[in-house]
Amino acid sequence: MIIYNITYAVPHLIREAWLEWMRTEHIPEILATACFQRHSLLQLLEVDESEFRTYALQLHATDETAYHAYLQQFAAQLRKQANDKWGEQVIGFRTLMSVLQ
Repeated sequence: MIIYNITYAVPHLIREAWLEWMRTEHIPEILATACFQRHSLLQLLEVDESEFRTYALQLHATDETAYHAYLQQFAAQLRKQANDKWGEQVIGFRTLMSVLQ
């Protein structure tokens, strides 16, 4: 199992609108690619929240082939949509993880 993790720093001013967009538009569009079986949207705790709230989106793929299919076929367009919507207000970084048994 592969987990594609995207951690976001979201300014307080747009937090509610961003969460609504993630839940109703962005995550459903990612899952519609069929590259990921499930997801979790998480809020990080015990971090400095003076300027931002920090969230993580974890997308679970069965293997690296599914993850690479997402990168090759869908990621650029979905990232563009996010950038068009939020610009540089939301800062994100991505990591890829493997689940150990």
